[in-house]
Amino acid sequence: MIFEELMEYKKDLKKLSKKHRSLQEDMQTIKKVLRVSPDERPPFSFRIDNLGIATCIIKVKKIASKNFKGKGVNSGFRLIYAHFEQQKRIVFIELFHKSQKENEDRQRILNHFE
Repeated sequence: MIFEELMEYKKDLKKLSKKHRSLQEDMQTIKKVLRVSPDERPPFSFRIDNLGIATCIIKVKKIASKNFKGKGVNSGFRLIYAHFEQQKRIVFIELFHKSQKENEDRQRILNHFE
């Protein structure tokens, strides 16, 4: 599996890593999981539909993080990525903390994958 990152995602990761020190390590764990099972797996992740694009965009709702140990299953980060099954490629689009915003940046997705 090939992993790529949008420039905006890299900025998200850098910003969040300053406050949440284990985030880089958490993302390595996520990559290991995605190598084995990159498709959506409800209730932890689901496909974002109604975008009008052919690319499979997936939102991961429940990311286990050392920073949020014991704070509940819905606390933590949200990850948005594009899965290209034929090419065995995943592009990380957006990473945000649940308390920062409610939903993904659909305009960012459309700008890169339309």
